[in-house]
Amino acid sequence: MAMQYHHVNYEKLERFCIESFKGYGFNEEEAKQITAVLLEADLSGIESHGVQRMIRYHKEITGGMVKIDAKPEVVFETPLSAVIEGNDAMGQTLGVQAMQMAIDKAKKSGFGMVTVRNSNHYGVAGYYSRMAAAEGLIGMSMTNTEAIMVPTFGKQAMLGTNPIAFAMPADPVPYSFDAATTVVPRGKLEVYVKRGNGLPLGWAVDEEGKDSEDADRVLKNIIAKTGGGILPLGGSGEMTSGYKGYGFAMLCEICTAILSGGTTSNYIYKTPGRSNIAQCFIALDYGMFGDKKAIEASLSKYLQEVRDSAKADGEERIFIHGEKEYEARARVLSDGVSLNDKTYEEMKMIGEYTGASAFLPEYLD
Repeated sequence: MAMQYHHVNYEKLERFCIESFKGYGFNEEEAKQITAVLLEADLSGIESHGVQRMIRYHKEITGGMVKIDAKPEVVFETPLSAVIEGNDAMGQTLGVQAMQMAIDKAKKSGFGMVTVRNSNHYGVAGYYSRMAAAEGLIGMSMTNTEAIMVPTFGKQAMLGTNPIAFAMPADPVPYSFDAATTVVPRGKLEVYVKRGNGLPLGWAVDEEGKDSEDADRVLKNIIAKTGGGILPLGGSGEMTSGYKGYGFAMLCEICTAILSGGTTSNYIYKTPGRSNIAQCFIALDYGMFGDKKAIEASLSKYLQEVRDSAKADGEERIFIHGEKEYEARARVLSDGVSLNDKTYEEMKMIGEYTGASAFLPEYLD
């Protein structure tokens, strides 16, 4: 039987998440930060990185991988840069801290870049780049992840989904690009497993490096590290430019693991009880290049020209990156967050564990 979806009120879901994270031991501010990043995905209509990920965080928190009482420390710093030793703190709290530090440096010196090592999963990369855009800056964010991508011509996962996010103020909505460097992120496989759906050919390969439509098999291979994984953006080989996705993923590894002195994707989750994820946060004041309003106006003009350009047959609209997600917010706030039954059952269990059951939102439909 197909997985059933229902809607829950956004504000009630937000309160449930905050109370759940408080139940694990996070303070109010930390719980709000984690929830804000988590629900940013659901607000944007991105199921793979929203509350369906709570079960993953539950396992990592209760398993000791995430240290609730961790004390991150700055281990290297200049006026323009810093390296933060995460000491296994929650990825979202580390991400907010690091991007805010980059923003502060950019406001003072024009540029700020902060890398983080020994972090945990931090949610949607675009949340952090948009933090900078909200402050009138260009923002970028990247994270490596456990090895899930097979390099071009390979069959062993060596790189992560390694998303790259970029945001900049524009009118009427900010420009916001956020994408994994794999064909799809791991979360998409998790959703397909929950739905019982097969994978489209060209997304992933099995342990022999052959195309696979079996979402459960590919995901289990990734978890057990028995070979195979998701293909780079562009697909297998060189014909459809998969080597470009592979190259973007390597760029992410350099900016995160290498510059932080951290761990590359092929060693993530290899140390018992630790994630060892690395991240990078960049903020840039484009006022260094001239009048900021004029620069924003130039970008806004170009984006509108792209929107207004000739459409392909049968198509009515050209979207700018981040536009669909921005427009989804009003719909989600009005109609509620769409959850599948399995995710809801996981939330019930989490509520019982954390003492937040009383805050579990009921279905609206």
